[in-house]
Amino acid sequence: MENPITAKCCNIHPWFVLLLLFVFCIHLLCLDYSGVLTVLDDNHGNLLHSHDFTETSNHSISPLPKTVESVKMADREEDLKLATEVDSCLGRYIFVHDLPSGFNKDLVNNCRLLTRGTDKNMCRYLDNLGFGPEIDNPEDVLMNNSWFLTNQFLLEVIFHNKMKSYECLTNDSSIASAVYVPFYAGLDMSLYLWGFNITVRDSASLALVKWLSEKPEWKRMWGRDHFLVAGRIAWDFRRQSDNESDWGSKLRFLPESKNMSMLSIESTSWNNDIAIPYPTCFHPSKDSEIFQWQDRMRRQKRRYLFSFAGAPRPEYQNSIRGKIIDQCLASKNQCKLLDCNDGATNCDNPVNVMRVFKSSVFCLQPPGDSYTRRSIFDSILAGCIPVFFHPGTAYAQYIWHLPKNHTRYSVYIPVNDLSEWKIDLNETLLRIPEDRISALREEIIKLIPRVVYAGSRSRSETLEDAFDIAVKGVLERIESVRVMIREGKDPSIGFADGDDYRYTFPPYGDGI
Repeated sequence: MENPITAKCCNIHPWFVLLLLFVFCIHLLCLDYSGVLTVLDDNHGNLLHSHDFTETSNHSISPLPKTVESVKMADREEDLKLATEVDSCLGRYIFVHDLPSGFNKDLVNNCRLLTRGTDKNMCRYLDNLGFGPEIDNPEDVLMNNSWFLTNQFLLEVIFHNKMKSYECLTNDSSIASAVYVPFYAGLDMSLYLWGFNITVRDSASLALVKWLSEKPEWKRMWGRDHFLVAGRIAWDFRRQSDNESDWGSKLRFLPESKNMSMLSIESTSWNNDIAIPYPTCFHPSKDSEIFQWQDRMRRQKRRYLFSFAGAPRPEYQNSIRGKIIDQCLASKNQCKLLDCNDGATNCDNPVNVMRVFKSSVFCLQPPGDSYTRRSIFDSILAGCIPVFFHPGTAYAQYIWHLPKNHTRYSVYIPVNDLSEWKIDLNETLLRIPEDRISALREEIIKLIPRVVYAGSRSRSETLEDAFDIAVKGVLERIESVRVMIREGKDPSIGFADGDDYRYTFPPYGDGI
């Protein structure tokens, strides 16, 4: 005989299930999904980050639709968190433009035509993906297999080759958070700096911006999500007149180029130029090589109080280099001079440079032909405390890679020109307490991973190198523009403005 209680329950159960489904469907229909910023692309299997920018003009981009702007911040953060758990590249996808070969590959293939102004053949420096030939005989000064004869002006080639191994590349530009433009502006410039008129010097730049502006990727943010990397100082691309005698090209003054960010070894006073480290000769392929080198620098004995590697600049009236060299020579055993004048010493050989810097407590870093010099990063590699005389040499430059508080890793002796020279370097540096010297050295040794470009085909297990930090900085910069757009603000405000006070002395204190 059937249990009446069981029978009753079984009869009611289907209706109960239908009721629950009905209530659940009503609940779903009532939810507001305007805050969900991600959709699943069935074709690619990727989680897409939608950016619906209204096309208006090249100077004013409309904000996102009100439905997106009205989403509560907490909901947006929760959506992003959930999406990131599904796709770790969300917000980090980069689309690389496939430029015509004349903008990059042909320049490398015609390396015999390239010049640094002195060398007539750059081909050997392009070996090993732009790192140059491996140094076979490090003489126990360097480490085997991780030091190369790297040319300081090949950043754009090194960066491009490292980008090819970036873990979040995408062929779908609609999901990209940034667009990389692999134009070898520095190599192109080196072809035409000497003996060519401005029409020739500007031709590649004009062709590039025309090509870019015709692409659908350009119209999403009118280029403000685009960035390029140059292996020369940014001033070389900011010729301010059309006088044939003026230096460089006008790439960075072209209207389209103003909407792009450019990373280079030295920035200008415009906000859309950002400095990232010069390529040094140390390119470790794994974290253990960095740790091993750091340990060596901690144990290194330093027989010299300070050193200077360079040459005087008598052609520059206010150059302090001559005074530095005089004081170094007068200090005798306290200072080591590596004379790079007229080939007295091969200063392009990292063995010679690192031998001196490793043996020094302080490394003097005055401005040279421009504000910056690769020697800054050589001294960091050597655990040698850099001494700066002008804020434009490091403090106003490498804002993503070096600590904002410059007293943590360097000594600052502000000297604008020779008329302000009132110091004795030997006495000044001797007064710095030993405990501060130890703290400064430890800080710069910790900075070593951040200022080297690791092997192009390798990925660090735990450390970020100069490339990783630069990419992160670009993504954050572009995202800040998107935030402005979402808030209904004009994204052009401050993006490419000039900052006349960027290289002034007062913000950096009185020194030491």
